[in-house]
Amino acid sequence: MLVPSPTPKAGIAMRSLPLVDDDTPFRLRLQTMLSRKGFDVTAIGSLAEARREAAQMKPDYAVVDMRLEGGNGLELVAELRAMSSSVRIVMLTGYGNLATAVAAVKAGAIDYLAKPADPEDIVRALSAGFGEHAEAPVEPMSADRVRWEHIQRIFELCEHNVSETARRLKMHRRTLQRILAKNSPA
Repeated sequence: MLVPSPTPKAGIAMRSLPLVDDDTPFRLRLQTMLSRKGFDVTAIGSLAEARREAAQMKPDYAVVDMRLEGGNGLELVAELRAMSSSVRIVMLTGYGNLATAVAAVKAGAIDYLAKPADPEDIVRALSAGFGEHAEAPVEPMSADRVRWEHIQRIFELCEHNVSETARRLKMHRRTLQRILAKNSPA
């Protein structure tokens, strides 16, 4: 589903950016924030749709989720890089680990951020000069927050089934219930 971007503000050069993520609420929030930062955002929900759109738009920038409906975001990163060596790609994932971060950078991503990524961190990564790294986040997520986000993501993927989530996380069901009953850490 494509969602039209707002019209550009006077004096801001629009920069084409496909935003590829199958999590609709997250994608729409991020589209709004990146549009406010001067990007011409095309929100895309699947790998097949992203391939069609990217071939037509030849983007300057891209934000791609690791796991997508219909495949893996790493495939798209490599395809975007093959289309243009200057495209700036940020890979997002709810399942961060070192191996996938290395794979994303090898495929052509300039940065790899854990979801839910702060739009400011994404803009910093996209705006860093070639060969430069984005500045470290001023207020990165705490380890407790990262853990809580990961548990919430697995819980959603298991369709809010506590027993299945506990089994996949290799955690006792009651422990998981206590974690789920708490508010998110700061």
